[in-house]
Amino acid sequence: MKTVEEAKELALTNFSSEYNCAESVVGAIAKAYGKDIDLAMKIATGFGGGVSRQGRDCGAVSGAVIGFGLLHGRTNSEELRANTYRPVTMFYEQFRKRFGSVVCKDLCGCDISTKEGLAKFRDGHVHKNLCSNFVSGAVEIFMNIEKKYIENTDHCTS
Repeated sequence: MKTVEEAKELALTNFSSEYNCAESVVGAIAKAYGKDIDLAMKIATGFGGGVSRQGRDCGAVSGAVIGFGLLHGRTNSEELRANTYRPVTMFYEQFRKRFGSVVCKDLCGCDISTKEGLAKFRDGHVHKNLCSNFVSGAVEIFMNIEKKYIENTDHCTS
């Protein structure tokens, strides 16, 4: 497993290489935990820009949710959803506390689902000036939760 700093650096490298926020976060998570990076990033593509530039849940948040699914998701209906829901809920709480929202248009200060909002996003270099913080923060929060979660022996058993 990579360190938090290594994973954050990879996520930011991905992000500056034209991968979207969701792809950047889940790609770094997948690499850090030895999961299929290509598949994870393909799954995340539609979540960038608050779900395909709709300004909804931040793509960095969605990338982390996909990451928790990669590590704790179910492969059959007998497994418990709570093993994934618990860390996802913790993630949402911590991301919201740190950044004030989990919603792309609130975080960016513009609605990228509109022509005007997308122009404001691009002209203001929001990708570089704001979103990189959300990408880095999402990876950091994810890895800190995951570390605590795997150390906890009280996983759901029923």
